[in-house]
Amino acid sequence: MPDADDKLSAAFDAPSTKRISVLGLGYVGLPVAGALASRGFEVIGVDVAQRIVDVINAGKIHIVEPDLDMVVQAAVSAGRLRATIKPEPSDAFIIAVPTPFTGDHQPDISYVKTATQMIAPLLRKGNLVILESTSPVGTTEQICSWLAELRPDLVMPEVEREDADIHIAHCPERVLPGSVLRELVDNDRIIGGISPLCATHAVALYRTFVRGEMHLTNARTAELAKLVENAYRDVNIAFANELSIICDRLSVNVWDLIDLANKHPRVNILSPGPGVGGHCIAVDPWFIIAAAPDSTPVIRAARDVNDGKPEMVFAKVKAAAERLRSPVIACLGLSYKADIDDLRESPALHIVERLAREQVGELLVVEPNIKQLPASLSQTSNIRLVELREALPAADIVLLLVDHRQFKRIDRDLLKPKITIDTRGIWR
Repeated sequence: MPDADDKLSAAFDAPSTKRISVLGLGYVGLPVAGALASRGFEVIGVDVAQRIVDVINAGKIHIVEPDLDMVVQAAVSAGRLRATIKPEPSDAFIIAVPTPFTGDHQPDISYVKTATQMIAPLLRKGNLVILESTSPVGTTEQICSWLAELRPDLVMPEVEREDADIHIAHCPERVLPGSVLRELVDNDRIIGGISPLCATHAVALYRTFVRGEMHLTNARTAELAKLVENAYRDVNIAFANELSIICDRLSVNVWDLIDLANKHPRVNILSPGPGVGGHCIAVDPWFIIAAAPDSTPVIRAARDVNDGKPEMVFAKVKAAAERLRSPVIACLGLSYKADIDDLRESPALHIVERLAREQVGELLVVEPNIKQLPASLSQTSNIRLVELREALPAADIVLLLVDHRQFKRIDRDLLKPKITIDTRGIWR
């Protein structure tokens, strides 16, 4: 009977996959599609938004990510990448759709279910289905159950069964916006299969463009590993943010404090900020909390600290504005991190929304990575999206929310007559 190494070799020696469908062309799906197309695969990119489909088929991109535009343009021009609103028969299907949470912080995997339902009629024996989306523990198994119901003519994988018709695995993305293409290739990957053979089939695909190590495990462990990675970071950021709150009360410079504490050889405190954003760190810990609500006091406390930080920043800006008759506030940055256009769960956006809603002065928003204000701000009368050169001279208060490279180059002399609130510590 063949052992695991023999099975892995067989997976690598199997006829090469030729066509791959990637469902979800966002911050993860589009780079994955581009990376696969650059390795010679025929890639069908699937997205429910016709606008996104049209942009990609024109050889352009709808997000800000260094070098991705060149990769997509080359792939589309070569006929290796094509976008559509419906999946097509393929050898492999990669699901990279959103996995948000509901208003009460419960995981929402409805997009994963919809994607699964879309590909179910197209599946044929030997197909590979990979979930890239960061998901609650058990989601990959849920995909297997959904497909078993929708396609009773096909044998779905089980832990102890190696003769399945369809191979299903979870390979959570581990990339940093702004460095996605490099990290897609260089980072280690966790591959969790419904069965060991499912994992080896997924490895065979990822090995075509990933140089990092592949770490094989089961689907549940892979799902939890990604959640734990981001919860760990969330807890550490919460400590830094809590320090900033303490320092405000004690009139201590938090940046100097952290610099000094980090001189200890075994201390590495992170930098505080206006909160935590993005689809990963601000979301994933809630998936763990939802799965084990009575066993996650530390993770929940970290979420409370980080979710409460925007309120502290808002209060500080409001207090400064109340000292002025008709305050003009330059709000520098809306994205959740530097040099990208991703506004998902952005604390900067939440702060500006609150300032706008409570009419705390005239707001001049500077966000160099977007062309128009998001819908949550576009209908407010006291706010405009402007260039930095217009905002700085007009502002009484300069609120630094995101450390974009353009803001790091601001002449400090221009800030001297202003009230400055620097949530990132770049002007200290």
